[in-house]
Amino acid sequence: MFADPQSVTINAVPISLPRVSSGDNFGKFSSSDASVTETVKHTYGKRARRTVRINHSKVAIDPLVPTQNAPYSMSCYIVFDVPNVGYTVAEQKYVVDGFLAQLQASSGLLITKTLGGEN
Repeated sequence: MFADPQSVTINAVPISLPRVSSGDNFGKFSSSDASVTETVKHTYGKRARRTVRINHSKVAIDPLVPTQNAPYSMSCYIVFDVPNVGYTVAEQKYVVDGFLAQLQASSGLLITKTLGGEN
């Protein structure tokens, strides 16, 4: 079970995420104003599918009506899709570590390029 609360830092601001829900193979954490939530979910079948997801929402100026604000939201998640046998947890982590290191290299250059629409 994940620790309660979780913490995430967005734009140098640490945000506490206490657990607000939990069930079989599921946990949800949320900031006090619900603008940031984190979910952890596991689905089992022929393969195990594990998802960790951050949802972020805000209110900002509507570019079509500059005198009004509008709600906006985004999500970021990672899915681990693994066979039920054949990979140890350590081997799975090696692959994930390599992937995350690639994304974070050069101050997150690949993430910046991806968010900018490059492929």
